[in-house]
Amino acid sequence: MSIEVKVPVLPESVSDATIASWHKKAGDAVKRDENLVDLETDKVVLEVPSPVDGVLKEIRQQVGDTVNSQQIIAIIEEGAVAAAPAEAPKAAAAAPAAAAPKAAAKGAEDLSPAGLRVATEEKIDPSKVAGTGRDGRVTKEDLVNYGKGAPAPAAAAPAAKPTPGSRPEERVPMTRMRLRIAERLMQSKNSIAMLTSFNEVNLAEVTKMRKSLGEAFQKEHGVKLGFMSFFVKAAAEALKRYPFVNASVDGNDVIYHGYQDISIAVSTDKGLVTPVLRDVQDMSFADVEKGIADYAVKARANKLSLDDLQGGTFTITNGGTFGSLLSTPIVNPPQSAILGMHTIKDRAIVENGQIIAAPMMYIALSYDHRIIDGKDAVLFLVDIKNQLENPQRMLLGL
Repeated sequence: MSIEVKVPVLPESVSDATIASWHKKAGDAVKRDENLVDLETDKVVLEVPSPVDGVLKEIRQQVGDTVNSQQIIAIIEEGAVAAAPAEAPKAAAAAPAAAAPKAAAKGAEDLSPAGLRVATEEKIDPSKVAGTGRDGRVTKEDLVNYGKGAPAPAAAAPAAKPTPGSRPEERVPMTRMRLRIAERLMQSKNSIAMLTSFNEVNLAEVTKMRKSLGEAFQKEHGVKLGFMSFFVKAAAEALKRYPFVNASVDGNDVIYHGYQDISIAVSTDKGLVTPVLRDVQDMSFADVEKGIADYAVKARANKLSLDDLQGGTFTITNGGTFGSLLSTPIVNPPQSAILGMHTIKDRAIVENGQIIAAPMMYIALSYDHRIIDGKDAVLFLVDIKNQLENPQRMLLGL
């Protein structure tokens, strides 16, 4: 019985997909739930599993083809068994040794008299010369060209490696995900009146808390207590107090969200993705850390679902993991703001009239100036700063 393999139902936000790679070829045996093909969308890579056991009878769409929701891309013959590969004749196995022409040794014994004379006079080692003669033999012309420093003819020369001073170029099409990232960045640039405000945070108290309670936290919850959960919880509290920062623009309307769904930027080989932690206002520190760890694993294994990436009312990105000291993050539409974390550096600060070294981080808030005033953006950052410098405030909801 022939079974159709179709493109999964795509959400409204994804119009089509591209065949990224087939893991099977026509005639191969397949098992139920075994991944047949990867489909690349604007946001994630989708795996299409085999619905039955059988043989992949036909592939209708090739790598690079654009496909739509529910389009037939392959046919499987259910219950069929793949044909065994034909056995090569026994005589053929011995043929290469018996019938193969003599391979060129490229030594002096394979040179013609004229070639031997050139090699002797010019003191050329024939084994170092690429031969263009029959069966790869080194000819007199090869030796003369070698002596003059001329390259061997292109037809016979092996592929050359880039040499010092060469200027190689390679043209590679953008992936759909990279194209989508580029599109959204230009959308943000062209449609949002974006402005960025900065502040700095002393993370001494957070560092102290992680050091004193980190081991007990991991033992209790099975996950490390990182810096990100402090920033996520601080952002959720600040978003309650500054609802403009948690809002979005829809035409001439402003949509206020009565919840905090925070997107966490995760770097992958294919680009930056922003899976969403939903209802952060109701999550514990352990819930946040587990959610982030799970998303990081799924993102790097290309296992994120479209639902993981949908929505989000605010984004946090951490360039500090790569050593960034200061940057201006770009707002992720239709959101209105994004918080940028950066690397932690011990810097000299004045505290109680004394100069001390403290673990300092610059933080940045890029925001849509159409609905967020500069005063609110600055106060939002100050709110986050105060919570992180007094982390017990978050525990008390202050």
